[in-house]
Amino acid sequence: MFCERYPVVRALTASALVAVFSTPQSLVAQVADHLVSPSTLQKAAVGASQQREQNMATLKTFFSSDKARHALESSHMSPEQVNKAISSLSDDELAQLAQRANKAQADFAAGSISDRDLLIILVCVAALILIIIAVR
Repeated sequence: MFCERYPVVRALTASALVAVFSTPQSLVAQVADHLVSPSTLQKAAVGASQQREQNMATLKTFFSSDKARHALESSHMSPEQVNKAISSLSDDELAQLAQRANKAQADFAAGSISDRDLLIILVCVAALILIIIAVR
């Protein structure tokens, strides 16, 4: 009796039911597969944060040695200024410089580069950090 009085409601109800039952379940499942869960996002954020901290520690260790301090002071750069500038680098810049610092330390430990070469690398990396910060 209700449906006889409201044919528009009956037509809309029928259309909605056809749309719901004609949608393939695989399509609904496929959409759900593309969503990223909050726990996955949190793990990615924590991983990125830990990587950034590790890269910052690598660079600060690289610049905290006596040779590095002497090299920076001889080129009229403040070690404190370099350490402050390290914190304001982007994640990509930080990762690249940390990788270069690790390579330089490994080469120095292996005897591939001399003290003078290491000092030149230190000064160049410090100057690069300060230039990046100055450009921003």
